[in-house]
Amino acid sequence: MAALPPALSDTIVALSTPPGAGAIALVRLSGAAAISLTDAVFSGKTLAEQPSHTLHYGTIRDESRIIDEVVVSLFRAPNSYTREDVVEISCHGSDYIVQQLLLLFTRHGARLAEAGEFTKRAFLNGAFDLAQAEAVADLIAADSQLSHQVAMQQMRGGFSRELKDLRARLVQFAALLELELDFGEEDVEFADRSGLLVLLTEVRGLVQRLLRSFELGNVIKNGVTTVIAGRPNAGKSTLLNALLNEERAIVSEVAGTTRDLIEDEVSLDGIRFRFVDTAGLRDTTDLVESIGVERTLKRVQQAAIILYLFDLTDTTPAALQAQIDDLQLPSSTPVLAIGNKLDVASEEEIAAFRARPNTVLIAASRGDGLDELRQVLLSRVRGEGLDRAGSSTIVTNLRHARSLESAALALDAVLAGISSGTGTELLAADLRQALAALGEITGEISSDDLLTSIFTQFCIGK
Repeated sequence: MAALPPALSDTIVALSTPPGAGAIALVRLSGAAAISLTDAVFSGKTLAEQPSHTLHYGTIRDESRIIDEVVVSLFRAPNSYTREDVVEISCHGSDYIVQQLLLLFTRHGARLAEAGEFTKRAFLNGAFDLAQAEAVADLIAADSQLSHQVAMQQMRGGFSRELKDLRARLVQFAALLELELDFGEEDVEFADRSGLLVLLTEVRGLVQRLLRSFELGNVIKNGVTTVIAGRPNAGKSTLLNALLNEERAIVSEVAGTTRDLIEDEVSLDGIRFRFVDTAGLRDTTDLVESIGVERTLKRVQQAAIILYLFDLTDTTPAALQAQIDDLQLPSSTPVLAIGNKLDVASEEEIAAFRARPNTVLIAASRGDGLDELRQVLLSRVRGEGLDRAGSSTIVTNLRHARSLESAALALDAVLAGISSGTGTELLAADLRQALAALGEITGEISSDDLLTSIFTQFCIGK
């Protein structure tokens, strides 16, 4: 392994648990001097003489002053998270104690870690690849069953293995094309063009499948933005409160009560939905309400799903469709029409909408029909493939999706070149570009700027 840059050869220290008072805090050191630095201030066993993966009780002292009673965890290189010597000190969760420990170690020669530096060292030392490193951040941020499941699968190398298999299959043909360039004057073909065409078509299909999964992955990672829109007094705020099971929005018989966006999240069967209550859609001369309506119209354009709420007692099917059409939504945005006030509507009013597609009838104030609405929402999202999230690779990272797009374009160029009889040099160049794009995902090809951009998004201490 090549020598690390000076900054990465330092011994680093950081708090690895959230800041603030708590029962326990964990201070982590990593680097060649991690054990000796700790030995210099630890009163207990001599850590330099202890085996890896052991725990030791003692005190941390600043000369004769005891800072805290601690438990020290010892991990020797290369069997640690960073592949370096790592010491983790569990102390009492006092801000003062933590600051005293950090000051003590920096005085003895350690450097405060930068954001994500422990994970960056793990990557640079070969503990895992770049896609797995990014999955660590996703795992920390996971707040639903599915986002945790996908992040764990990627951190354990599922996505990386699939990419490495794709690259390995292309590298062999790329090598043969490069060989042809070495024998350009001989006019020979080492790479069977028909075999390359079959392989490229298959690999292109796999890349496209991964790209298609990004829309699903984005839902898993960021949740489903679900906007509740409709005319004033349709019951939007009542529906939001019922879905969240709390009084989040003010409910009033006065039209135009909601004048700004109110949003909150709830998990439905492991899928995170972000519900957004909006101002009622109508023409108004009230300046504040008109701003709310304008914000509503902007937000519906950004929604993943629209719940268009209407009053069963004063809306006809034709009027409902006209109101939805007025939103001028992208054709790809799904709209569920939600007929409210089922408890006071007449049989004729109910019958007018009972058979309408993509329509659910509810009584938001009593909770009638909400279970059906939740199931419709879940089935709509699962219809995009969420149930396969644990059994196949799902792309959740925008950087990965962009690299896959670049790879797909390069593969298209190779396929077109084979069909048109393009020369070996151009085919080889396009194939190298495809390999480079795939390699950027796992970090086989990376730049310092890219690594800095990725790891500065991590928390300090990870």
